[in-house]
Amino acid sequence: MSRLAHLALPFFDDAHRALAGELDAWAGQQLQHLDHADTDAACRELVRALGASGFLRHCVPAACGGASVAIDSRALVVCRETLARHDGLADFAFAMQGLGSGPVSLAGSPALQAAWLPKVARGEAIAAFALSEPGAGSDVAAMSCTARDEGSHYVLDGEKTWISNGGIADFYCVFARTGEAPGTRGISAFVVPADSAGLDIAERIELIAPHPLARLHFAACRVPKANLLGAPGEGFKLAMRTLDIFRASVAAAALGFARRALDEALAHARARPMFGQMLADFQLSQAAFGDMAAAIDAAALLTYRAAWQRDVQGTRTTREAAMAKMVATENAQQVIDRALQMHGGLGVRRGSAVESLYREIRALRIYEGATEVQRLIIGREVLAEGR
Repeated sequence: MSRLAHLALPFFDDAHRALAGELDAWAGQQLQHLDHADTDAACRELVRALGASGFLRHCVPAACGGASVAIDSRALVVCRETLARHDGLADFAFAMQGLGSGPVSLAGSPALQAAWLPKVARGEAIAAFALSEPGAGSDVAAMSCTARDEGSHYVLDGEKTWISNGGIADFYCVFARTGEAPGTRGISAFVVPADSAGLDIAERIELIAPHPLARLHFAACRVPKANLLGAPGEGFKLAMRTLDIFRASVAAAALGFARRALDEALAHARARPMFGQMLADFQLSQAAFGDMAAAIDAAALLTYRAAWQRDVQGTRTTREAAMAKMVATENAQQVIDRALQMHGGLGVRRGSAVESLYREIRALRIYEGATEVQRLIIGREVLAEGR
């Protein structure tokens, strides 16, 4: 079966299939010898290369150098699944250009969009999305970072953490409490250039799968009022709108990881002699492959549906994106675990493909809303529909 056979499903059109083929060929050539020793340098190089090749155009709208009038969810899904199958850091570099600049695409003034989005599309500016805090992850209402209105400026004080691209970003979309109302209704969003006085990288954070990550500290950081994204107090809604677009793409990245794990397991099982036959000849192996293939296909259908529904039907996809993200990441974890187990001792050897995938997949079950949060979102949406 072709590596891109799943794109024959009616969720996609010929443009998406062509994009997948082009990116798959590009990744096969460009990522084969990517040096991961310096994560920051590798990420910068990936952003530059993806931009120069035109793939980052799918992260911004056409008016600012993008590939389509509005951000196309199916293109994001195609790109992330394809890149993740090749290299986790390449997927990360692509994804963060979209997520990090998403609030600017959705609610930025024409001046902010013109200043940043073309650079994002060309790979000339690295974007970051700064929502989480030390005491406010899943519970966004607990946010304590503040933005005080001082006439022509807002003054930011507080911290953000687990910020992807932290330390290498050129600008951050920062969410802070402006106090128009209690809880999530008193949060606003701002573009904060990385060189702003009062913004410091307080800590670089190391993960089991190395990606650029940091804790940010704001101390009397003055941001021009023109850098406000949308209306005051509408920051939480903007964050959720952004996540609704990109959450299905997290599921797609999980699919890419799972498909690669299945490829690796199949190749190993067909080549590994054991007790007078090949590992693939054992019924236990065949049953495992059946489970893995079904888990991938089930996740793929939910993922593609969420993206298709947003693009084609134009409806809100909060529930569908949550389902896709939950099922795809959980299923991918199981698929990769079985692939690693099938490799035996080789599976836990540092640097093997399945060992790398095992480290890469774990964070996807947490970021952009942990699995437990996705369950709550789905349940609340189902109850709301019942009323």
